[in-house]
Amino acid sequence: MAMLGKKRPPRPASGHSGLAGTPGGKTRPTATDDASPLVIERLAHDGRGVAHSANGKTVFVDQALPGEQVEVAVHLTRKRFDEAHIKSLLTTSDQRVTPPCPHFGHCGGCGLQHLNVDAQRAHKREVVRDLFSRQGITLGEIGSIQGDDQGYRRRARLGVKVDSQGNIRLGFRAAHSHRLVDIERCPVLVDSLQQLLTPLRELLKRLEAPRLVGHIELLATATTQVVLVRQLKEHLQDAERWQAFAQHQQVALGTWLGRETPVLHWHGAPPALEESLTLEGQPPLSLSFAPGDFLQVNGQVNQQMVGQVMQWLTPKTGQKMLDLFAGIGNFSLPMAAAGAEVHAVEGNPAMVARIAINAQRNQLMVSGQQADLSDVASVNELLIAHRDSDALVLDPPRTGGEVICQSLARRPVPKVVYISCDPATLARDAAHLVHAGYRITQVAVADMFLHTAHMETLMLFEADVG
Repeated sequence: MAMLGKKRPPRPASGHSGLAGTPGGKTRPTATDDASPLVIERLAHDGRGVAHSANGKTVFVDQALPGEQVEVAVHLTRKRFDEAHIKSLLTTSDQRVTPPCPHFGHCGGCGLQHLNVDAQRAHKREVVRDLFSRQGITLGEIGSIQGDDQGYRRRARLGVKVDSQGNIRLGFRAAHSHRLVDIERCPVLVDSLQQLLTPLRELLKRLEAPRLVGHIELLATATTQVVLVRQLKEHLQDAERWQAFAQHQQVALGTWLGRETPVLHWHGAPPALEESLTLEGQPPLSLSFAPGDFLQVNGQVNQQMVGQVMQWLTPKTGQKMLDLFAGIGNFSLPMAAAGAEVHAVEGNPAMVARIAINAQRNQLMVSGQQADLSDVASVNELLIAHRDSDALVLDPPRTGGEVICQSLARRPVPKVVYISCDPATLARDAAHLVHAGYRITQVAVADMFLHTAHMETLMLFEADVG
């Protein structure tokens, strides 16, 4: 008990980021060198290079590109494959570029920055194609919805860490680790949020109790920047410092107070948070939202994505549309503005109310209801009640919409647009529709998360409904 109440000695600096926090609770092994050079054959779905060792074992190599010859150090050995990082790059792919972010290789985000943008897009299309081929489905041409390669992210969540020496870190997690990487600059953040990073770090240094700050959320809208602080418990002197910061930086400040069920408290009048959509042939739409509501991180690509769905469905006066996982009305309101009769469905009653508010403020008619879209009985009841729908829009979370697709196989709607943030669950769900007679007539991959292995995929299914 001699150390009780005393500062712990600093931990030794960690090595390669890929060694930390390995999945499956494995003990972290000592890195070993692979004696013979490897040739990278292709990219895995997560963007790592794939090679085979002299004995035929698969090796996943961080930050390696197809065609490159590399010497590696293995940092994790498993029965069927090894994980490694580059020790020496012997030949360089012509697709390799200098990463725009100084934190590349340390921060766990944006892991594809070393690959040129066109190759990133091609890789993501091939990931979709491969996942569908595993379901026995051959895809035709895959389109691309493209956005800016920097300054696109309008939402971010930053961790805050105070180490044993009192040093403060503000940033994102390292890959496969709980270790926080201190971030000075983040090129993918919109400029107004990037400019807040240094002032935030300076403020944290002046707080009396920085350890009470759990994390900080940043949000940029067309009219304001929002800083949301997760505070484990209230500290009056630090609250005054946060308010002075908000006034000086001209941002809206909110604090989530509490541990188990935090409550949001605004310092000053709550800001009017709005998402704007301007689509060809329609008046601008304004969608209000609140912290905690789902909002796509990339506003530019989201607008193009909504436009693509509208082009595929061409909603008209009198047509009936179902919008499942409708959120704040991202697709419901544009379809209603085109004259369609839209029924929006959400699992959260508060979101159903939000859609109603947004429809009213835009002088549109959108009916809505709350339903559990993972429940077979609820989905079947919904499809029976709306069996005369002309089209259905499905924008589920990463877990996908398998129950809905299984039900559509029995109760088809002529057109289904599926917007997915996980191509694996999309391929799984698409198989139910294809096996039931649906045809895939349009596919596009959107640059929602450029420089990362994540992707947003849009797909149009059509069925002959008698």
